[in-house]
Amino acid sequence: MIKRQLLPKIEKNCFKGKAILLFGARQVGKTTLIESITAKYQKETLYLSGDEPDIREQLSDITSTQLKMMIGNKKIIFIDEAQRIENIGITLKLITDQVKNIQVIATGSSAFDLANKTNEPLTGRKFEYTLSPLSFVEMVDHHGWLEEKRLLKHRLVYGYYPEVATQADINDAQESLKLLAESYLYKDILSFEGLKKPQLLDKLLRALALQIGSEVSYQELARLTGSNSHTVEKYIDILEKAFIIFRLPSYSKNVRNELKKSKKIYFCDNGIRNAILGNYTPTDSRTDTGALWENFLISERRKQLAYQQVRTTQAYFWRTQQQQEIDYLEESHSTLQAWEIKWNPKVKNRFPSTFLKAYPHSSTEFINPEHFETFVGLTDVL
Repeated sequence: MIKRQLLPKIEKNCFKGKAILLFGARQVGKTTLIESITAKYQKETLYLSGDEPDIREQLSDITSTQLKMMIGNKKIIFIDEAQRIENIGITLKLITDQVKNIQVIATGSSAFDLANKTNEPLTGRKFEYTLSPLSFVEMVDHHGWLEEKRLLKHRLVYGYYPEVATQADINDAQESLKLLAESYLYKDILSFEGLKKPQLLDKLLRALALQIGSEVSYQELARLTGSNSHTVEKYIDILEKAFIIFRLPSYSKNVRNELKKSKKIYFCDNGIRNAILGNYTPTDSRTDTGALWENFLISERRKQLAYQQVRTTQAYFWRTQQQQEIDYLEESHSTLQAWEIKWNPKVKNRFPSTFLKAYPHSSTEFINPEHFETFVGLTDVL
C-alpha cells in the first residue's frame, strides 16, 4: 500500500475532542486513507456512508440520545460522502459535543458543499485536510527515487490518480482516466443547482486544457464557449472548489506596468487534463510538453504546501505589459522567491532585469527535469 503524507498528521490529531474533515476529489484515496487509520480499531469503528439513503435519512435529523444509541461502544465514527447528508454540520457538532471519547471522521468529495454545511456548526471543533492525487514524494517513498524518476515522462501524461498511477498497462490507464474524467466532472459538478449545461462545461474544460501555463481571459473564454464572462467565472469557481483546476494570480507591487489582475489556470492533475483532450501522446512527440511540465511542477508544489499546512505562503506568477515573465513566485512574510520552469535543461534564460531591479532581495532559481526534487518537497533524494 502507498503511504499517504497526510496519514501521520491525521493520526496525530485523533481523539483530541474535534471532528476530522477530509476533503478531496473522487477516487483520490480518501476512503483508503481513513481505513488505514481505523484498521487498528476495526471492531470499534462505525462506518456510515452518505451514499446510502437510509443513512442519509437517519443522520439528517437525529438527536444526541439517538446518536449515543447508534454509536454504542464504538470509538470511531467514519462518515463517508458526508456532503450528501442534510444538516451534517449539526450532526457532527452533536457527536463532538455530546458523545465523549469518540473520534468522528467525515469525508467529502465536494469542498464547497461539505464546508458550507460544517463551517458554522463546527467552528473551533474541527481539523480540516485536503487529499490530492498521489504525489511525487509519496511515490518515491513507495518504490524509490530512481524508479519514480524513470516514470517522470509517464506522469506528465497520465498523472497521479491512484487507480491510474498503479496501472501497468497503458490501455488500462487510459480507460481509467476516461472513466474518472467523465464520472466526477459531470456527476458531481452538474448535480449542483444552476449548472445544467454539460456542453458548456465540456467546451470550457477543453478551452482551459489548451491554455495551461497561459494567461486566461474570462471574456475570451466566454467567446470561445458561446457564453458570457459571468457564467464562465461561476463555472471556473465551481471547478476549482471541486478540485479539478486551480487559479494562480499575478504578482504586482513595485512596477507600474506589472499585470495586476491577470490569472493563469492549471489542472490539479495532468492526467485529467489530457483525458479531457483525449491526448495521451508521449512527451517526446508533443508540442505542449513544456506546459505539462509547468502544470506538473506547480501542482506538486501546491500539494506539499497544503500537506505541510503552510498558510503564510502565497503563490503567483509575474508578467509585465511588455511580456516579461516569471513562471512561479512565492511570497512568505517579507521573503520573495522566484522560479523559472524549463523542460529543456540546456535552456538558460535570464531573469528579467525589470524584476531583479524592482525586487533586489528576491531569490531566483531555474527548475528543470535534472533539478526539481527539492521544489516538489523531496528533501532526501537517495
